[in-house]
Amino acid sequence: MEQGTKKVARAKARGAPEPDSGTWESTRANVPAASLRADLLLRAFFEAPTERVAPRLLGKVLASRTNSGWLVGRIVEVEAYLGPHHKTPDPAAHTHRGPTPRNQVIFGPAGHAYVYSIYGRYFCMNITCEADGRAGCVLLRALEPLAGLEQMAENRGLAPGTHSGCVLTSGPSRLCQALELDRPTHNGLDLLDRASPLQVRDDGFRARKVVVTPRIGIRHAVDLPLRFALPEHECVSGSKRIKGKCIFVR
Repeated sequence: MEQGTKKVARAKARGAPEPDSGTWESTRANVPAASLRADLLLRAFFEAPTERVAPRLLGKVLASRTNSGWLVGRIVEVEAYLGPHHKTPDPAAHTHRGPTPRNQVIFGPAGHAYVYSIYGRYFCMNITCEADGRAGCVLLRALEPLAGLEQMAENRGLAPGTHSGCVLTSGPSRLCQALELDRPTHNGLDLLDRASPLQVRDDGFRARKVVVTPRIGIRHAVDLPLRFALPEHECVSGSKRIKGKCIFVR
């Protein structure tokens, strides 16, 4: 997308570290760089129906390139939001009433960032799914921090040495704050572009078992089973004792 290309160019102009062959090394990382070696996902991964993409996204790695280095986390909790073309109405989705200037990214190609603001000061990040022109997205609800934890704590306004994912990246707004994500900078970025300052990659981790529950924190379509999380993971938002159906992901 033209918008995303311009943002990548601006990130380069600010002096952000250049991407390499898939190894992230933050100046403040607390894990070896070798353990962060990973490959970009393919576009086809995200072009599937949103409710199929969401559970398969668990275990993948989100990496944000900042002036302080890479800030990296493993995706451990997500929610699917269905497009207006779907046979199941989803009034909780931003696309429920069709395309608008705010949600136009979701109607574009798959694998792009859709970032929106809440309460005028916090942000939430989604990844677009489905074929170009068919809306659908996955909200990232929680990450397991992997690299740049000291910087994440500073971004969150927490005490140095705070490395617990429960407070660093547990919750959609917390993870955006920790990884320095906002709508003006990141909305519309191509997450599958090696030059992008925001990327989604696969480091070989496999989430075989996933717990499924209704989505939380919404007022509409509250019964749809579209929240997916790694069972009993400490970084999952809300109640850590998630009760729901377990499925196996291929």
